[in-house]
Amino acid sequence: MKKNNIPLSAVLFDVDGTLAETERDGHRPAFNAAFKEFELDWHWDTELYGKLLKITGGKERIRYYIEKYAPDILSKRDLSNWIAELHKTKTKYFVDLLAKGNIPLRPGIARLIHELRENEIKIGIATTTTLENVTSLLKYTLGEESISWFDVIGAGDIVAQKKPAPDIYYWTLKELGLPPQQCIAIEDSENGLQSSYAAGIKTIITISEYTYSQNFNGAAMVLTDLGEPGKLPSIISGDIANLNNRWIDVSTLMTLLALNDRQTL
Repeated sequence: MKKNNIPLSAVLFDVDGTLAETERDGHRPAFNAAFKEFELDWHWDTELYGKLLKITGGKERIRYYIEKYAPDILSKRDLSNWIAELHKTKTKYFVDLLAKGNIPLRPGIARLIHELRENEIKIGIATTTTLENVTSLLKYTLGEESISWFDVIGAGDIVAQKKPAPDIYYWTLKELGLPPQQCIAIEDSENGLQSSYAAGIKTIITISEYTYSQNFNGAAMVLTDLGEPGKLPSIISGDIANLNNRWIDVSTLMTLLALNDRQTL
């Protein structure tokens, strides 16, 4: 397969499910704690939450749940503000879980971030979760100073449409001043892949507990995680026999970006 000489200028990370397994053991119990504080009889178990994850954005997820499972709430006065307050309370509980060290980074994340910094490759975040969730996760896993390691953090409601729309990636690319051809995205979900792919960014998928059965057509590679030396990931799709390592490092990313076909290796 032909290669090109496009440089790897930036790696763009999703957050929930990509940097850490935040959904099942972080956001879900935080939502339930917020529901209890608001004296709601709602409970999102792991199966239901998996279904709700098809809706990106916490406030959007709450509204969808109301429309489908609790329509009587739709008549509540100032519903949008009420949802925003409920979501704000949920964020408080999520940050508390992070502060207790209950949500570690996924394999290979810290290693790759350090390697990118050593190689002076820009690092960005493109997510639908709130900025507070992002900075708290970074602070409690990589240290307070790690927030400054990221050249751009695209989070929350800064764009009108959330994933699977490509808006957050367009915004992040604009802030970096880079074309999509010089970047690689790392995602964990079908919605995330649709977003990055539509923005023209070659994408690696590291499946998470809630996304392993989703459709990842268009991903350059699909793996269980980024891997570590001595603890290799399982490769689900993508022939990487010609790469230096079977874990994802800077060399792997550069080789991946050099391939002309962005759908397969």
